[in-house]
This record gives sequence, structure tokens and C-alpha cells, in this order.
Amino acid sequence: MPVSLKIRKGDEVMVIAGKDRGKRGRVQEVRPRDLTVIVAGVNIAKRHTKANPAKNQKGGIIEQPMPLGLGKVMVICPHCGKPTRVAHRSDEESKERVCKRCGEAIVVEEPK
Repeated sequence: MPVSLKIRKGDEVMVIAGKDRGKRGRVQEVRPRDLTVIVAGVNIAKRHTKANPAKNQKGGIIEQPMPLGLGKVMVICPHCGKPTRVAHRSDEESKERVCKRCGEAIVVEEPK
């Protein structure tokens, strides 16, 4: 059953728990089934890879972002610039996400 999440791809978020507490980054991927998100530049792990000449891949140590639980991140409001909880406001034809601090709509800029 799909879950409606308050965090979307492209949102700027702040980590509020764990080793990367206080760091900010953009959400690269949302995994609703696992209730996790991948944030650019946060929760980086080193992965040792073996060379694969058939796929033209070099071997070595690769740093890649790992998933974070949804409860460890908060959306940053683009208007007030502070971490906030997200509410929903609905009209007759549309539904939008709203900042709980300032009441302004949170609009996702599409990643390029």
C-alpha cells in the first residue's frame, strides 16, 4: 500500500539526528516502502568495488550516500529558511504542502 510522504525529491532537508546532525542537502531519492530518503552529501559510506573490464568500470573505493530514515530529516522552508514540519492545505481543485512555522506554501524546484 503506497504511503503519502511529506518529503519529496528535490526538497532541501536538514538532518536532525545521527552522526551527520546539522548538515543540509537536497533529497536525491525517496523510498516510500522503506520510509527512507537519500540526501546528497549526507550519510556517506565507502564502498570497495572490484574492476569489471566488460562494463568498463574501474576498481577502487567509491563514496556513495546511504539512505536515512524519514524521522531523521526535516524539510527546510524556502521562505523562512528554517527546518519545519509540513502541513497540507487543500482547495477545491488543488492540494499543497505548507510550512508550519510561517504558513507559506512549500514548492519543490525540479532538479536538473
